[in-house]
Amino acid sequence: MIVLRPAAAGLPCATIWLKPNRALSRRDLRRLIGVLAALALTTAGLGAWQGNVFAPLFALVESSAVALALGVAWRAGDRSERITLDDTSLEVQSLPGRRSARFQSYWVRVRLREGAGRHRLLLTSHGRELEIGAFLADEERAELSRKLMVLLADLHRQPRR
Repeated sequence: MIVLRPAAAGLPCATIWLKPNRALSRRDLRRLIGVLAALALTTAGLGAWQGNVFAPLFALVESSAVALALGVAWRAGDRSERITLDDTSLEVQSLPGRRSARFQSYWVRVRLREGAGRHRLLLTSHGRELEIGAFLADEERAELSRKLMVLLADLHRQPRR
């Protein structure tokens, strides 16, 4: 998901937030885990009734493992990137971590390259290269590439203060 906050009056910078799409909210994730656990325990109860006394134990272990895996996958959706562009610099900050990179806005180039079966969106300047939006779909990366190129072109056309 790409959220563009254009420069407002008095603020010379535009901000772009990049976030992965999520299929479930936290509440929906809890409901899904509850339904899956209930189905597994119901099936295990039927198995125990027919003589498989270990079925409930295995169902508890399996339900816990599924809940843990779904929770880890859901938390991976918390990652995001913030791109801030002003008249002198373009800064990319990865969240929730503290990785940050800064480029001079006049020299940075936006490149969309094919690699490993998908497109990679790269910012390059002075021999440095940074991939952004790795968690976005190819169409979203292409859209972000166009937006960044337009923002940088508009910035270069404006007179320096």
